[in-house]
Amino acid sequence: MAQAQTTICYNCPPEWADWAAQIKAIKDRLGITIPFDNKNSGQALAQMLAERSSPVADVAYLGVTFGIQAKKEGITAAYRPAKADEIPAGLKDPDDQWFTIHSGTLGLLVNVDALGGKPVPQSWADLLKPDYKGMVGYLDPTSAFVGYVGAVAINQARGGTLDDFTPGIAYFQALSKNDPIVPKQTSYARALSGEIPILVDYDFNAYRAKYKDNANIVFVIPKEGTLTVPYVMTLTKGAPHAADARKVLDFTLSDEGQTLWAKAFLRPVRTTALPPEVAAKFLPDSDYARARTVDYGHMAEVQKSFTDRYQAEVH
Repeated sequence: MAQAQTTICYNCPPEWADWAAQIKAIKDRLGITIPFDNKNSGQALAQMLAERSSPVADVAYLGVTFGIQAKKEGITAAYRPAKADEIPAGLKDPDDQWFTIHSGTLGLLVNVDALGGKPVPQSWADLLKPDYKGMVGYLDPTSAFVGYVGAVAINQARGGTLDDFTPGIAYFQALSKNDPIVPKQTSYARALSGEIPILVDYDFNAYRAKYKDNANIVFVIPKEGTLTVPYVMTLTKGAPHAADARKVLDFTLSDEGQTLWAKAFLRPVRTTALPPEVAAKFLPDSDYARARTVDYGHMAEVQKSFTDRYQAEVH
């Protein structure tokens, strides 16, 4: 009997970015099973480093700064997937150690029903109001990529830079007085249920909640501005199932794979144009004009110094 084909992907949670649909399509088309994995980017990187001499993961899905760090640590292998030529230069590693599959824009995922009649917050500043005490959630910025993106976005919006996180640290200190909820893992279900009424999260999760789970969710791009960031895939150095892993990586960039990301409200990397029926569900371009990009390499370089400050100064 032929052995079942399995590829291990670290940080491929079914509730995030609709990995569930991508994993099902990979199984249907390629006959390759990818077990669900609920790590976040930081946990995935830590595990890959711990397993460096005997890798378990074949591929990893990471926020871009963690992909850059993984390359620096020497735990990735070069692979140029099919269709990689269609990825803009700044969104793939020049040495083929990582490549973007899609991007998301950070903002506020708000469960209107859980606000108890309070107004929908429109800015980062609003979250500091006593009205929202105990209602705001953000992922741990020392571990989850979405948490670190939030920290960078808030810091920039309040006048900081990648070399000066003081405004962002001051914001988190102020927010801590409002009893925020700070989980480590994706908290989509907790936002959907209303347990976390206001979650700092991506547009794709908010649109999924609104249009697929039919929840009374709105997505807000804070008026002070925010970030758009790429998510990347890497091949693990010494991957136990390298041949199948390469097929999986190819699939994430294939027409079908990219369409699946678009249907999950992510901006696929291979095209600037979302299918019109998907684009119609996004906030208007005038709102997205407040979303910026940064030097992601520099963002990766300063991540540890931010983490150290946050751990020392925010309680």
